[in-house]
Amino acid sequence: MAYPTLTDKPGAIATAAAIRSGEMSPIEAVDAAILRIEHLDAEINAVAVPDFDRACDTARAMTGQTPGADQPLFGVPMTVKESFDVEGLQSCWGHERLIDYIAPRDSELVRRLKAAGAIIIGKTNVPIDLSDWQSFNAVYGRTRNPHNPERSPGGSSGGGAAAVASGMVPCEYGTDIGGSVRVPAHFCGIWGHKTSWGLVSKRGHDHPQIARRKGFTAAHDGALSIAGPLARNAADLTLLTQLGATIPLQRKSRPLRDCRVLAITEFPASPVDASVSEPIDCAIEELVRTGIKVERASALIPDLAQQQADYLRMLNIALARGAPSPDGKRASAADWFDLLDAQAANEFAWAQLFETYDFVLAPPAPVLAIPHLDGSVFNATIRVNGQDIPAGAALAWAGLATFPNLPSTVLPIGESNYEGTALPCGMQVIGPRWSDLDCIDAAEAIAQILHG
Repeated sequence: MAYPTLTDKPGAIATAAAIRSGEMSPIEAVDAAILRIEHLDAEINAVAVPDFDRACDTARAMTGQTPGADQPLFGVPMTVKESFDVEGLQSCWGHERLIDYIAPRDSELVRRLKAAGAIIIGKTNVPIDLSDWQSFNAVYGRTRNPHNPERSPGGSSGGGAAAVASGMVPCEYGTDIGGSVRVPAHFCGIWGHKTSWGLVSKRGHDHPQIARRKGFTAAHDGALSIAGPLARNAADLTLLTQLGATIPLQRKSRPLRDCRVLAITEFPASPVDASVSEPIDCAIEELVRTGIKVERASALIPDLAQQQADYLRMLNIALARGAPSPDGKRASAADWFDLLDAQAANEFAWAQLFETYDFVLAPPAPVLAIPHLDGSVFNATIRVNGQDIPAGAALAWAGLATFPNLPSTVLPIGESNYEGTALPCGMQVIGPRWSDLDCIDAAEAIAQILHG
């Protein structure tokens, strides 16, 4: 099963290897990335906050130096999501009224990436408050899917996914609370990884309104939300995950053929369009043909309807930071503690499931890349098998791994037709908490089976 690629440019590890071998210098790598952005971004509009001059200065200073053993990304140009603080750069989360906020220092993740030798050449576009499956706002404009400019690249890490898919940069770091890494990877035909909650620090990823009022703070890692990488191959995804990880990660190193896999392709009140279900069914059938054990049902699956209800409530409270909901009601402390109890019970149910199964396969979203909308996707409907359904129901496939704090890797599995348009399709590989590297390894093994 082939899947569409838009570039033959090397990934992060390959670029670093070329720099180490002397095939290119850091300044040549950065110049080439800037040229690609200048050539492609007029149509795609992925890079919202360029930082080309400082990137070139950094690259010139690195040229001629010997990379350290702890610098696996030495000289590699990359971007990060607009919402991450980068010292000296604007961070407004799409709000015109907040464009005067300039980050006083790097976020913890950016600091780690720079220490590993990466050169941040800019920040990528987002929807307002990171709360849509599109990436547009009045400050930076609209990002377009590089496979089809009439379609969304996803959100809220849509600018990063578009930059990686088109070949502007080899990799990116985004965030995910409602599929914001996984959906852009799925829409743009690249790899994305939702890390286990708490694995990668989000210090320096505060809303600019809060950061401006309270200073550079991150007193707690917000419920559900994670930082995770986007790339064009599994090896880069693994390296970026390891660089961001604040605790050591271990691998089981168990071959996929020895694993027991469960496929969840149906979810209460969230039907999946044939453009997504058919490629995933074909992928599962191919895995079975090669001897992989894949089951399609299990009594161990938690109550998904209850999980979705609890997830949406926690998501809305977390995004609003406890402000009243549209109906005027405000969640109480007791409401929040009840949700934490429900989340803990759900996490335990998934842990019991993973005592039997190694991985769960699922759609990242019920549709492929959607047409652009003037307003938020979640105030509208999406078309699934010819029927319009509330877009909020689509969040079920994101919450599948988000609510129980699980890692999930999205890999591209092929191309499919959605509403008369050929578009990329991906698949989630979900595993137990802290099994991030195993999820990426399993996704890579699946890609080898599907694509050779």
